[in-house]
Amino acid sequence: MRERTSLWRSRGMQALIGVTFLGFASYSLTLASLPVYAVEGGAAESTAGVVTAVFLVVTIAVQAAIPALTTRFGVGPVLVVGLVAMGVPSPLYVLDDGVLWISALSALRGAGFAVLTVLGATLSAHVAPPGRRGESIGLYGLAIAVPNLVAVPGGVALVLGDAIGWVAWLSASPLLGIPLVPLLMRSTRSQADAGRSGSHRAAVLAALAPAGVLFAVTMAGGGVVTFLPIERPDGVLATVALLLFGATGAVTRWRAGMLADRLGARLLLPLAVAVAAVGLVGVGAGLVAGDAWVLVGAAVFGAGFGAVQNLTLLSSFIRAGDSGTTTASAMWNAFFDAGTATGALALGVVAAGIGLDWTYVAVAAVLAALLPLAAVAARPGRG
Repeated sequence: MRERTSLWRSRGMQALIGVTFLGFASYSLTLASLPVYAVEGGAAESTAGVVTAVFLVVTIAVQAAIPALTTRFGVGPVLVVGLVAMGVPSPLYVLDDGVLWISALSALRGAGFAVLTVLGATLSAHVAPPGRRGESIGLYGLAIAVPNLVAVPGGVALVLGDAIGWVAWLSASPLLGIPLVPLLMRSTRSQADAGRSGSHRAAVLAALAPAGVLFAVTMAGGGVVTFLPIERPDGVLATVALLLFGATGAVTRWRAGMLADRLGARLLLPLAVAVAAVGLVGVGAGLVAGDAWVLVGAAVFGAGFGAVQNLTLLSSFIRAGDSGTTTASAMWNAFFDAGTATGALALGVVAAGIGLDWTYVAVAAVLAALLPLAAVAARPGRG
């Protein structure tokens, strides 16, 4: 049946997956490896995080400007500039291992990454045939998750093996995505261009509830990714837990979209938030009760985390309408990054007072309290 034909066969989907995979491979290769590179170059461990902070701050700032830029210059040209901004500075990392130099290059790449995240998410909605937007968003999420699973540990291993040159040149991969942009634009032009009209303010208001749910869940995710390895620095527990978290998140981010196309997000989004809350309780309890519970909790939390990503993005697009997808995408991405950064900073302060186990339980309670908001966020209207 035609309805069951895989979106993988769509030329536009293939182009979007190619651009996304190449862009996020660059991001993932450098995310954890650049702070290690800076420390090996003599930077204090306390300052190495500046590299990542600069990247994310610039990313969030530029994301807010993408709707205006696409209105002025068009989706295709802005996307090409973003890929250039990510790829061209990357080989220059080999020139110096100082924090200032690495941060300067990361600022340029952060601006390019902002373009990729906003427009990639936007185009994932426009490349889909009617009734299959959730599936398209799921495939887009899979194209993000795969390089994240492989390239993050791979980049660190290369730097620790004194192979920063490989990281630097491989991180220029977004440039290979530029030839795919014309095909992607031809596959989505009529719909993508429609996003130039409409009220940015209305789209922001429409996307606010889904973005708020996303912020809370990514705050929890930022707390898990940042502090679980610190709490359990010995052995392989944190590594295995984060692999399970990433793997289940990748699967549910992909499959949740297909379910949403059939069932809608009104029940699925609150369910996904509830699953994330239960998993986070498992992680917190496992820090006291035993390592097995940490692993189970991480897997369950990852399942909820991945599903929430897909469903909040889908809900944002539905609520904002076709004319507001770029603005809704900018909101979604900014709240995702802000939530992750908040979790990496604020939860550490809380954990210093009540312990990491109770911190995770407290954040799980916050997620549970947001179930009514999740139900509202999944409704088609702004109300």
